[in-house]
Amino acid sequence: MLMSTAFSIFIKEADHVGTFGTVVYQSYGPNGQYTMEFDGDELLYVDLDKKETVWWIPEFGKLASYDPQGGLQSIAASKYNLDLLTKMSNSTPATNKVPEVTVFPKTHVLLGQPNTLVCFVDNIFPPVVNITWLRNSESVTEGFYEINFLSKSDHSFQKMSYLTFIPSDDDVYDCKVEHWGLEEPALQHWEPEIPAPMSELTETVVCALGLSVGIVGIVVGTIFIIQGLRSGGSSRHPGPL
Repeated sequence: MLMSTAFSIFIKEADHVGTFGTVVYQSYGPNGQYTMEFDGDELLYVDLDKKETVWWIPEFGKLASYDPQGGLQSIAASKYNLDLLTKMSNSTPATNKVPEVTVFPKTHVLLGQPNTLVCFVDNIFPPVVNITWLRNSESVTEGFYEINFLSKSDHSFQKMSYLTFIPSDDDVYDCKVEHWGLEEPALQHWEPEIPAPMSELTETVVCALGLSVGIVGIVVGTIFIIQGLRSGGSSRHPGPL
């Protein structure tokens, strides 16, 4: 990693470059997005495919404006500065962190009821990651979306991908994460937790216990009834005065 007092720069391949602190350029392929932050919070990003500005909170766009060309110019300036810094340093590459992947449902899972799976990827650095979904080991091509990178105080990043689905006991899911810090793609598995059916032996034991409790209850009830009748009979035939 090449450091300066104002920013740090990472490089993996020629088409991946970024600055940290106030702005970030992120990409997994040849295209990506340029993100502007303030005090750790994202303000906006520039979609490099559409060449348009997207505000994190839409109301911000009513109070300020940002020319998408500014993001492209900053990327060009970063690459130019990177070349200069590379010549002035030992060109030590940035250390790739190993991302942590967690998958969980958004709400309590009920079979047949629409829900959302969340793939939460933490400890990302550099912010270049590819997240895809698999259903029964087959790639999912629709019904999912992901949010922009979220920066952390240690200069690593977080990202979340969402998949809408209908829980079924026939379907299992995997969140596939590709990153330079992984020797091979990480697969985080998820499937609905369905209570296992009781075995025949368990059912027999439960029925036997229930029958035993019922018999004991009948016997105890009968004893109380007999005692009650005897007590009543004694009171109707008092002894001589």
